[in-house]
Amino acid sequence: MRRTPSFPLRVRAVTIDLDGTLLDTIPDLAAAANLMLREMERPPLEEVLVRTFVGKGIQNLVERVLAAAFDGAAAELLPRALPIYERCYAAVNGRHTTIYPGVLEGLDALSTLGLPLACVTNKSARFTLPLLDQVRLAPYFAEVVAGDTLPRKKPDPLPLLHVCEKLSVATADMLMIGDSLNDAQAARAAGCPVFCVTYGYNEGHDVRELDVDAIVASLIEATRLIRKA
Repeated sequence: MRRTPSFPLRVRAVTIDLDGTLLDTIPDLAAAANLMLREMERPPLEEVLVRTFVGKGIQNLVERVLAAAFDGAAAELLPRALPIYERCYAAVNGRHTTIYPGVLEGLDALSTLGLPLACVTNKSARFTLPLLDQVRLAPYFAEVVAGDTLPRKKPDPLPLLHVCEKLSVATADMLMIGDSLNDAQAARAAGCPVFCVTYGYNEGHDVRELDVDAIVASLIEATRLIRKA
């Protein structure tokens, strides 16, 4: 059940998810999947199908791609396919990715408010950091926590607790903005307020069903609901 906080919400820092919130990375993920399939002598998959496979990390994505391309024989092929996919993804990382509408305006508005920003993602650091550099978003973030930065990742609260400690901010004073159940669960477990965007990669589920404090159409819309504490 969604809570009913009072707005504007007073916060001292903001943490933002990467894939599906800041960036549409599916074109890169799909391109890498099809490069992998070509190397494995299988025909490509439509991007619209690969889009339905995104949401729980690269291994899950590769398993679903293999199941679609090899009639369900994913488990035995995964050890061979996963390193191929990771190599292909590194080659195309950022090449086809786009920044969602309202993101740059939102990041600028948050910076103008004087709020320190962090990016928390489940994507591996070896893909996250080059991607942020490629799309020129890296300078906005005081902290970046990738999926392998810490022993546990979202929906575990540890990444958000880590950011709060780094920024010297109480959990109740740090807003999480994401696009999925992972983000909502991590924020609630950490004691952080949380907004979800209406677009993104929530595996086909409606974010309006999530326990969040607000649903927003864009990052710039989110900034209109907050003030610096």
